[in-house]
Parts: sequence; C-alpha cells; structure tokens
Amino acid sequence: MKELLDDLDRWRGEGKRVAVARVVDIEGSGPRDPGAAMAVNEVGEVVGSVSGGCVEGAVVTEALSILEGDRDAGVITFGYSDDEAFAVGLTCGGTIRLFIEELDW
Repeated sequence: MKELLDDLDRWRGEGKRVAVARVVDIEGSGPRDPGAAMAVNEVGEVVGSVSGGCVEGAVVTEALSILEGDRDAGVITFGYSDDEAFAVGLTCGGTIRLFIEELDW
C-alpha cells in the first residue's frame, strides 16, 4: 500500500475520486499476497497491482463501477474455475479475493 501513497496524495490534491482494491484472501497459488493493493481514480488512472497483471483490467472495470454508483463496495473473487477469471487470464490455479471500495478522504 505504501507504494500508492504519493499518487493517492496527488489525486486527493486534484480532487479526484478513488477506489482501492486490496487482496484479502488467496486459496492455492496466487500471484500476490494478501495486502497487495491497487488504486483507480475516476478517470481510469491506475497505480499498484493485485495480481501481477492477470486480472487488473477486470478490477479497473469493477472499481470504476463503484465510483459511478453502479456497484456497491465489496468482495470480488477470481479463480481458475470461474469462467470470467479464466477469460481475464487468471491461470495460476488458485483463487484470489479482493475487497474494493471507494476511498473516503
């Protein structure tokens, strides 16, 4: 999370809304450990990583949906057996759970 702080501070200064995704659980093999974080601002700028690249695009979509009010904050799961997860490239054989929420300045 520390690697995000400079960008988060800059975005806050610019008045941008931000959603943060954090790895909260992994089962089996996972690309990043719990605590890994990624932030997405309302214009789609991204910092950090929750999966080493394999599900980042889907996480950006979910984060923007939260910022647009189309989805509530909560846990999203990606796993090898999930059709959606395979489609976005999670092939490590495990399952990752992310908590995504809007950052409350």
